[in-house]
Amino acid sequence: MTPPRPTLIADAAIALIAERGLRGLTHRAVDQEAGLPAGSTSNLARTRAALLDLALTRIVERETRDHPALTGEPPAGTAAPAATAAPAADTSPRDLLVRVGADLLHQALTTGRTLTLARLELALEATRRPELRAGYDRLGARFTTVAATLLAQCGSADPAADARRLIRWCDGVLFNSTAGSGHGHTPTPDELRGEMTRYLAALLDRG
Repeated sequence: MTPPRPTLIADAAIALIAERGLRGLTHRAVDQEAGLPAGSTSNLARTRAALLDLALTRIVERETRDHPALTGEPPAGTAAPAATAAPAADTSPRDLLVRVGADLLHQALTTGRTLTLARLELALEATRRPELRAGYDRLGARFTTVAATLLAQCGSADPAADARRLIRWCDGVLFNSTAGSGHGHTPTPDELRGEMTRYLAALLDRG
């Protein structure tokens, strides 16, 4: 079944941002990328700001839809993927956080690389557009909230502060592996789990 037109437009905008950067994002280019009649994108998102917000909202939706830890429940009508299935009874909160965090990062660097590149482009643009900054921060807050909840279950003495530290580390991994000096090597799931285990130990086991 063909996705709804807003979804087609948002996904086309994301693809263009990742491939060409924001300079290549125009309403006409989105129409062409989505295979829609001229003027379709303008009818949905009349301004560039509205188009950027549409793309950003769709990025977060796609990044979180397959992860019950972020959406609160598995996608309707589907079984939860192995990476996000309910943990075994003897899985500790820290082990769960390591697994979920490493899975999310690996997904963002592989199958979700287009989303990651587009989100990095939008993050930079948000430094110059207050309206985009507000939306970026609002949509991104869910990741910090989930991290704080999981860190509290891990015994963090200051879950909110530790969540901000963990998000900073994750952002660093994503930038380094897509646009930074580490772009030539995508960390494996085992590498990410090992690094996250060590980082959480530094956060949670400090005296």
